[in-house]
Amino acid sequence: MPAPALNRNGGLSTPWLLVLVFLATTAPLSTDLYLPGFPRIQQEFAAAASGVQLTLTGFLLGMAFGQLAFGSLSDRFGRLRPLLVGNMGVLTASAVAALAPNLEVLVAARFFQGLFGAAGIVIARAVIVDLTKGPETARTMSLMMTVAGVAPAVAPSIGALIEGPIGWRGVMWTLAVLFLLMLVSVSTVLRETRPPEARGGHSLLGGLAQLVRVPRYIGFAAVFATTFAVMMAYISASPFVYQNVMGFSALGYGVLFGTNAVGLISAGYLSSRIVRRVGPERIIAIAVPFLLAFTVLVLVVAVLPVPRWLLAVPIWCAVTTVGFVMGNSTALALDAVRHVSGSGSAMLGFSQFIFGAAVSPLSGIAGEDTALPMAVIMLVAASGSMVLVSLLRRAPA
Repeated sequence: MPAPALNRNGGLSTPWLLVLVFLATTAPLSTDLYLPGFPRIQQEFAAAASGVQLTLTGFLLGMAFGQLAFGSLSDRFGRLRPLLVGNMGVLTASAVAALAPNLEVLVAARFFQGLFGAAGIVIARAVIVDLTKGPETARTMSLMMTVAGVAPAVAPSIGALIEGPIGWRGVMWTLAVLFLLMLVSVSTVLRETRPPEARGGHSLLGGLAQLVRVPRYIGFAAVFATTFAVMMAYISASPFVYQNVMGFSALGYGVLFGTNAVGLISAGYLSSRIVRRVGPERIIAIAVPFLLAFTVLVLVVAVLPVPRWLLAVPIWCAVTTVGFVMGNSTALALDAVRHVSGSGSAMLGFSQFIFGAAVSPLSGIAGEDTALPMAVIMLVAASGSMVLVSLLRRAPA
């Protein structure tokens, strides 16, 4: 018998929340765990570094377009069947990647890993919207993102530990085992959450088309995307900013990156605790001006002749503040399109990857020895979030 979906307080039960967190984290782990294996892949296949990088590009492309596909499928056919198809597909793709005889097969397998693995991410968010309402949706979304945020923070270190003794193929088999456990968890815990009468009312692209008719969804989805752009500007530039600009060692960079992750996770957890009392819109309305102020400080410190290590302080403040915005903006966007929440979740995920792909190369456009591009992008993105929040507060609910 599947576990009950809700507890006595009307929130998601612990088994359901754990499985949804598992769904939301396992596919991204496919990136973080295998990155330390790049040199071995290059050596084994006698490939150029750019060729090995295609295994990451293929995965990210698959993840972006897979969210669009599975979000629409879950609106039309229900959540469970597309989720099981995605689980079986990503399990198969992981096995093919582990057995890849050449780089071309590995790149293709990584693309399908991303494509099918996207089902877990996009459908997990849609299931939360199916089962919860109002502040409870925001609370659950923030809680899920908080728990899910722990895995990417520790995964590179775990990947570095296990890649040495078992190699990159062993890492791929490890991922296959994780996806098998995910398939078992979904089959034994979850059940269908989208009723039959809510399905089949539109074409596969119809759900996506309906999103543009809901200004409230577009607004909060844009807040989510611009806030994520602040994060991506920091993440993509952080190795150079912390080591080349601030002068920290690789170990020091790892410690500070982890400290920032703790701040982000703690903010998400605090948000989940106060959202019932304060409300998700008010949390965003308070957090985004602070985010803008902290990014201004990042830029000021980047251009002033002050000790470079001071950059770490406003960066930590900005990253931590993002934790108050991401879960709440996701919940508010999806709450506005409950009738096509799978498509809404898909577009959120797609915009996340597109913004990330656009921002990452810009953060290093001026070279490895300056934090100025990162600071400018963070400020521009935070300014966009501020404008959007101001417009949303004036718009009718």
